Amino acid sequence: MGLNSEALAALFEEQLVSWKQAGDNYKALEGVVVKNIDVSGYPFKVQFNPARIVSSSAKVDKKSIKERKCFLCAANRPEVQKGISYVDGSTGEEYVVLINPFPIFPRHLTIPLTEHEDQLISGKMGVMLSLSEKLSGFTLFYNGPKCGASAPDHFHFQAGNKGFLTIEKELPSMEKQLLAEKSDLKVSVVKSVFKGLFSIESSDLKKSEEAFEKIFAVLPIKADEKEPMVNILTWYEKGVYTTLLYLRDKHRPSHYFAEGDDNILLSPASVDMGGVLITPLEKDFNKIDAETIREILDEISVSDEDVRVISNKIKTVL
Repeated sequence: MGLNSEALAALFEEQLVSWKQAGDNYKALEGVVVKNIDVSGYPFKVQFNPARIVSSSAKVDKKSIKERKCFLCAANRPEVQKGISYVDGSTGEEYVVLINPFPIFPRHLTIPLTEHEDQLISGKMGVMLSLSEKLSGFTLFYNGPKCGASAPDHFHFQAGNKGFLTIEKELPSMEKQLLAEKSDLKVSVVKSVFKGLFSIESSDLKKSEEAFEKIFAVLPIKADEKEPMVNILTWYEKGVYTTLLYLRDKHRPSHYFAEGDDNILLSPASVDMGGVLITPLEKDFNKIDAETIREILDEISVSDEDVRVISNKIKTVL
């Protein structure tokens, strides 16, 4: 069975009936509470989603990863979990498209590589772009190993309904500083509440991929890390590939580790950076406000000086 809209619809229909846990969580998603918060003119949605406690509180230190079985490897996935095979035409790599049993979106996919290898995006951006075109009703996203990925030891993408994230609607009207524009490629730094947000737009997949790799090669890498800290969103619309690259400075904000009333269990990943904040605890949903969101974003994102330095480097390589 090939990867197409009919196959995906059939997969969801079968899995939500045969897999009780997934079926219950998707049913519960219909009743999640959402509130809207404006932060410096940008509209965020905050979702109270108890099922996401599994991801938000995931232990991703080396010891914990080593001691648990990888839940994205076929041998360790629930027997009831089925998927659709996808072989990338360029790399020859095989992926499997699975429904995510702990959804944020009405249709939420996890797309792991069949081979067990680390969550490192370089060399795989072309696959992400291809999938964004293949999954035309979805936005693809990638969480770096220290930027929200609950399985940093197994390479994977995720995808959710296109139009769900507020950034998709807001991006066209957001202020941008053009860094490069030539032969069907436009690269900009987006001026907004998100520091270190860069966009790549092109109708040519290869040009998008090449621009990403050049940009990625000049990004700073922290000590003991294998790649820059990033969240990535990609979608394909009206013949154009749009890729958003969020540069990160920290994995989790100080609010995550605070004691007592100051604690907020929010572990920002691509969905949060895309404008939909996920709070698995009701106390945090009730408490979070514009000031807290601004504090969290400022703490986990790169600085204005970093953005300036990186922007200048991007200009030299494109």
